[in-house]
Amino acid sequence: MNLNVIRYYFREAVRSIIRNSWLSAASVGTIIISLLILGSTVLLVMNVRYVASSVESSLEITVFLKDDVDEQSLARMEEQIKFVPGVSSVEFISKEQALADLKESFGDKADILSGLEQDNPLPNSFRIKTTSAGLVPEAARQLEKLDGVEQVRYGQGVVEKLLSLTHWVRIWGSLTIVVLGVAAIFLIATTIRMSVFARRREIGIMKMLGATNLFVRMPFMLEGMMLGSAGGLVAVLIINFSYLSLLNKVIVTLPFIRLVDDPVTIYQVLGGLLGLGFAIGALGSAISLRRFLKV
Repeated sequence: MNLNVIRYYFREAVRSIIRNSWLSAASVGTIIISLLILGSTVLLVMNVRYVASSVESSLEITVFLKDDVDEQSLARMEEQIKFVPGVSSVEFISKEQALADLKESFGDKADILSGLEQDNPLPNSFRIKTTSAGLVPEAARQLEKLDGVEQVRYGQGVVEKLLSLTHWVRIWGSLTIVVLGVAAIFLIATTIRMSVFARRREIGIMKMLGATNLFVRMPFMLEGMMLGSAGGLVAVLIINFSYLSLLNKVIVTLPFIRLVDDPVTIYQVLGGLLGLGFAIGALGSAISLRRFLKV
């Protein structure tokens, strides 16, 4: 393929965009809207997963012990807990440490707990974490069977609902992304097909004069790539500006909510959307041209 042919392809693609400006604008607009919806959904699903993962990682089991458990039994219990399936870490919390932590949580009002130092009612306990949040309920059931255990707490009921919610969010979020991606491709294909249909006679004449499928297809493919890249670029700029503005507002107004703020992750999503716009334009053109190249 020589330089003159490449110039011809680009010249025809640009002429086609200018000649069919309304259809070109419609194609770019469709790509922008499709990628805005898709990109917003991807970021929403990412943040829901991130928040869910943060909550899951903070889940822990507290095992309260009976008062008559001696130091030798404590050491034996700690070893038994480590062998419970799914347990990743075990931390012993003495009643003195538990009281100190409670005073710290009261801050300036810790003086009201001063009377508890002589007769500390808090029990010794173990603070346990598992390798994954899904193992918390089963591990808790296993821990309840150990000798010397008074009570096991892990947020029973709430944890199960949280795990169920995050499970369905991951499933439906992934399905939504796939459906929107497919819908975007067909929307672009339909719009570009209108442009190709308006020039069906031109394509037919070129084919009858001996033009190869590649020669006919390339200007349209380049046109689709240009339109897709333009739409993708606009969508990426809008999403980038909007998401960064949202992050700044959340940090100021809701500092306890952590959203995805890793620049690498964000730019990977934006780069993927830009590449998807390019691919959608090319794929839409390819799908649209199949019918008209059969002359």
